[in-house]
Amino acid sequence: MAQIDVVEFEVAEERYALDISLAREIVEMVPITPVPRSPPHIAGIINLRGEITTVMALSTILGIPRSREQERQKIIILVSEAAGGANVGVIVDDVLSVMQISEEEVETVDESLSRDAHVKGIIKVTEKSQERDESAGKKNLIIWVDMEKILEEITGIST
Repeated sequence: MAQIDVVEFEVAEERYALDISLAREIVEMVPITPVPRSPPHIAGIINLRGEITTVMALSTILGIPRSREQERQKIIILVSEAAGGANVGVIVDDVLSVMQISEEEVETVDESLSRDAHVKGIIKVTEKSQERDESAGKKNLIIWVDMEKILEEITGIST
């Protein structure tokens, strides 16, 4: 049984994950300089220790509403190899944890959904301290985002 490491994060009060091998670092939100006439998913650029880094709004890419709560937002800086050598980061509402999951905890999704929604799978987690309410079942599901497919679609670069 193979173990997979993922970064768990939140966007619009939903839980998502991406492969930890794609994350170079996680930084606190900093002022973002908008780039005129850039696509809607590009929030702008930042200067991260002397490197100009393009910052994308993951909520826009995923087609979900942006959060109004910005004080906990973080930027997940991706490894440059994932974006064809470019410095790229994605805005998330909060980073929750780094998790190790087993293949048994991942439910595959329909191929058309996987392709169109950029989903690798659904991670089913069990939380002993989870409150017993109607949303408990929903909150135990984490959408595993296929960041490589997203970057390939946006940049046209295959990794």
